[in-house]
Formats: sequence, structure tokens, C-alpha cells
Amino acid sequence: MKTTFYGQSTFMLEAGGKKLLFDPFITPNPEAKDIDIHSLKPDYILVSHGHGDHVADLLAIQKSSDAIIICIAEIANWLGKHGINNAHGMNIGGGFNFEFGRVKMVNAIHSSTLPDGSPGGNPAGFVLYVDGKVVYYAGDTALTYDMKLLADENLDWAYLPIGDNYTMGVDDAIKASGFINCKNIIGMHYDTFPVIKIDVAEAEAKFVKAGINIKLLKIGESVEL
Repeated sequence: MKTTFYGQSTFMLEAGGKKLLFDPFITPNPEAKDIDIHSLKPDYILVSHGHGDHVADLLAIQKSSDAIIICIAEIANWLGKHGINNAHGMNIGGGFNFEFGRVKMVNAIHSSTLPDGSPGGNPAGFVLYVDGKVVYYAGDTALTYDMKLLADENLDWAYLPIGDNYTMGVDDAIKASGFINCKNIIGMHYDTFPVIKIDVAEAEAKFVKAGINIKLLKIGESVEL
């Protein structure tokens, strides 16, 4: 199982014999200017919510790959109005068995409006059961007590936002790691905009002091999970 970072909260997860792309925001990000979105060719795109820094390249990548989009029901309906009918709508607490493994949609505390102003339903996170591992992608979220419900899932890895201002910051992400009982964390949603700039060295030191294996990847960098 391998994951590759493409900036902000955009990751590819290669698992279950498929390529799963999360929250595609690449072309508007100057730091990701060398990434060719049409070369990614995901089999599935998982969308946590409707904000532009998570869906900017959604339509373009889907049309160049014919990927199935996994998202909240309201975003699936919105996609249908844009001529994309192979979206799999879900809702909080529900799970579904896909060809690569199982996905459960879980709560996130945030907001969700699509770029054209359409309502994006509830923001969400995902728990994936694939290749004998359990992986949590939190999406954009505050620290929430609901995360304690994941403590018994035996999570192998978790993607958590750490940029503060719009989501939880480093300190709350460390608390979240305790809530979800997971010591292997991939940081996301930081440094892209001035208000979410962090001191990377300080952040890494805090995670290490808390006994957490933290990965803060460079754009284009991959790591085996």
C-alpha cells in the first residue's frame, strides 16, 4: 500500500489493486505546478466536502479518467447536474463494499459549499478497510469527541489536518491521535495559504515528543504504509 502527496489534502492511495485519489486540488496550487492532473488516472476519487481547495480539479480528473466518485449524497446529486453520473453517494455512518475494499463515511466538523454556491451537504471523513489495513482520512475537521468512536477500529494510519485556522492545528491533531488510538499520522491541510502556514520543524518535534510517527510529505513524495 502506497500513498503519494499532491499538496493541500490531495493524496493518491494505491491499495486493493486500485488508485484512490482524495480531494483533488492541484492546478490552483503553485506548489504543485509540476503535477500533470491528466496523468493521475485514478480509479476512484473520494471527496470529503465541497470547498474549492478540495474539488478544484474534480471534474477535470474525473472526465480524463472516468473514475467513480465517492462522496456525500448532495455532492453526488450536484455532479449529476454536471453530467457525471458514476458518483456513489453516501452519508454519515454508512458503509459500502467496493471492489478494492470497504469504505465507511464518518463525521467531520466543518462546513461544505460547492464552488458555484450550491450546498455540499455535510462534510465527512472516511475509514477504509483495504489490504488488511484500516486507514482513516479525516478530511477538514475540528477536533471532535466523535473521533473516540474510531479507537476500537485498530487504525493503521490516519491522515489528519494540522494547519489550524480552518481545521484543527498541530496540538489538536496530537489529541486526535490519542482519541483515534493511532500513532501513524500523515499531516495535511497546511502551508498552502498564509493563514495555514506552520513551523514544520516545530510540528514534527511536537508529534515525536508525543510518541507519534508523523509523516509530512513533500509534493510528489510517496511513502509505503
